[in-house]
Amino acid sequence: MNQNTFEKLQFNELKELVKSYCVSDLGKEMLEKQQPSTQLNVVKHRLAETTEARKILDTDSHVPLLGTSNIAHMIDKLEKGIILEPSELVGFADFLRGCRKIKTFMRDKEFFAPLLCSYAHSITEFSAIEETIHFSIKGAHVDSQASKELKRIRSHLKATEEKIEERLTKFLKSSANKEYIQDFFISKKDDRYTIPIKASYKNHVAGTIVEVSSKGSTVFIEPAAITKLSMKLATLRSDEAIEEYQILATLSGMIVEEIHAIKINIDAISQYDMIFAKGKYSKSINGIAPRLNQHGYLKLVECTHPLLPGDTVPLNFEIGKNFRSLVITGPNAGGKTIVLKTIGIVALATMCGYHSRADQSTEVAIFDQIFVDIGDNQSIENALSTFSSHVKNISEIMRAATNNTLLLFDEIGSGTEPTEGSALAIAILEEFYHMGCITVSTTHYGEIKRYSEIHPDFMNAAMQFNNETLSPMYKLVIGQSGESNALWISKKMNLHDNVLQRAADYMRNKEYNLNPIRENKKRKAIERASQQADTYEYEVGDKVKLREYDDFGIVYKKKDNANNLTVLYKGEFIEVNYKRVSLELTAIELYPKGYDVNTLFTSYQSHKLQKDLERGSKKAYKQIQKEIRDRK
Repeated sequence: MNQNTFEKLQFNELKELVKSYCVSDLGKEMLEKQQPSTQLNVVKHRLAETTEARKILDTDSHVPLLGTSNIAHMIDKLEKGIILEPSELVGFADFLRGCRKIKTFMRDKEFFAPLLCSYAHSITEFSAIEETIHFSIKGAHVDSQASKELKRIRSHLKATEEKIEERLTKFLKSSANKEYIQDFFISKKDDRYTIPIKASYKNHVAGTIVEVSSKGSTVFIEPAAITKLSMKLATLRSDEAIEEYQILATLSGMIVEEIHAIKINIDAISQYDMIFAKGKYSKSINGIAPRLNQHGYLKLVECTHPLLPGDTVPLNFEIGKNFRSLVITGPNAGGKTIVLKTIGIVALATMCGYHSRADQSTEVAIFDQIFVDIGDNQSIENALSTFSSHVKNISEIMRAATNNTLLLFDEIGSGTEPTEGSALAIAILEEFYHMGCITVSTTHYGEIKRYSEIHPDFMNAAMQFNNETLSPMYKLVIGQSGESNALWISKKMNLHDNVLQRAADYMRNKEYNLNPIRENKKRKAIERASQQADTYEYEVGDKVKLREYDDFGIVYKKKDNANNLTVLYKGEFIEVNYKRVSLELTAIELYPKGYDVNTLFTSYQSHKLQKDLERGSKKAYKQIQKEIRDRK
C-alpha cells in the first residue's frame, strides 16, 4: 500500500483513533508500525486476536496493563553498560509486576481466548528481581535497609550531623559571638554547615568563609570548631555514594542477566496492549469481524465509515461476483465519494485486524494493492492541472496494478472536455477490467453510464435523491443509474419552463435553435431615446436612465428654466440636466390609461413623512406645523 492511499482514505486518522486506546507507548509503537497485510492467513490471525480481546473485554472490562510503560530506553542504557537510576529501577520493577499480573490474568481465559492465552506462556515472571528492587528503593532513593554497610554509614552520618548542629547551636547561643552574628540560624551551603556573620567581623571569627552574600554585607563561615567533623561528614558522604552505586549496579546487573527473557516479555506486553486497543475500539463501535476471501468479492452490509457518527446512513454494497466494475452516478454532495472512502477504509481496516461497524454477513476481500484517485491532486510544484494530475496518478496506478487490486476513482475523466473525458475514462476502465482489477468509480458523464449498461461485467449504481425536498438520501442502489438532477433542481428554483424544456430537448436530440433575434423591444426603446434625446419633452412618470449612476429613476417634475429635471431616485428627489438622462420607457407605456401618476409621489412622500414622524424627526414636525399654519 502507498502513502497516498492511506491519506486519501483517512486510514492514518483511523489508526490514531485505535492508538488512543493503548495504555503504553509499547502498544502505540507496535500499532504504528503495523501495516495492512495482503496475506489471508495473517489477516485471519489478526481478526481472531481482536475477536478474543473483545470477548475478554465484554466479560471483564479491566485488563491489568497499567504499569507496562515503555522501558526500551532503559534496555538501551543497560546494554551500553550504564547503571540505572533509582526511579528507573522502580519503573522496571513496575513493568515486571505488570508482566506477572497479565500472565496471571490470562490463565483462566483459555476457554474463550485460547490464542491470546498462548501468548502468556512466553512471559517469564521475575518476582525476585521485582521484590529486591522494591525492598532496596523507597521513594526514588536507595533505602538504608538495602545493605548493612549502607545502614552503618548512614547511622554515622546522622550522628556526625547531630554533633555539628550541637556545636553550632552552642556557637549561636554564646554571648561572646552575639555581636558578630548577622542572623541567628544555621545555614547549609554546598553541603557545609555555616553561620551568617557580619562582613565587618569576618576576621573576628575563626573558620573558613564558604560564601559571601550578593550585597557583601554577610559572610557564611564554617566555624573552626566543626572543621574536623565536617571533614568526617564529607568522608561518610563519599562512602555513602559508593555504597549506593554498588547497590544500583547490583540491581542493574540482575536485570542484565535476564535481558533476553525480559525482551520477550516486552514483545508480549506490546502485543497485548496493541490487541486490547483493537478490542476496545471494537467494543466502542460494536464492531464485527467480517468474513474473508481472496477472490475480489466485497459485500458490505449495513456498513458505516469508521470516522463518521454512528447515525450515518449505512452502506449496502457488493462487487466481485456478478460484475467486477461498478459505476456510481448521482447528484453532487449525494455521498458518492463517501461510498468510495468507506469501501477503501473498511478493506484497509480489515487487513490490519480492526473490526468494522457493520452486519455480521459483511465479507471483505484481501487485496494485493488498493489504489485511489480521489480529490484534487493538482501539483503547484510541477505546474500540473487537475486533469493532468489525475491522468498522471492513473498512469502510475496502471503500471503497479495486478489482477488482485482494488481501484477507487472519483469523477473519472473529469477536468477536461466532456466528450474526450468520457472516451478516455471508458478506455481506462476497460483496460483495468482486462487486467483483472476490481474497480469502483463515480461519474456524471452519460457516456460512461451507457457503456456500463451494455458491458456484461460492468454495473451501474445510483445515489438516491429526494426530489421533493431537494436533498440527498446518501443511499446507494445497485442496478440503476442516477441523474445529476440539474433540471429538477432548476425547476424547483423557478427557472422558466421554456428554458427547462429547451434544455431537455437539447439533451435528447442536440438540435439547437440558431435563429438570430430580429426584433428587440429594449433595443428599439434605446434607439428611440437616443434619437429623441434633443427634442423629447420628458413627462411626469417617465422612466429614465441616469447616466451618472448607471441606474433608473422616475421623472417627478418636468424641465425648469435651467433645463433640469427633478427625478425620484432611491427615495430621494434629485435635479438632473435633461442631457444627462435617456428615456427608458414613457409614462404611457408604463401605466394604464387614466392612471394618476402623481399618486406615486404623493404616496411616497406621505409614507416618508410618516416614517420621519415615527422616528421623532424635528424637521417632519416643523413641516406638519407649517402645513397647519398655511391652512389657517
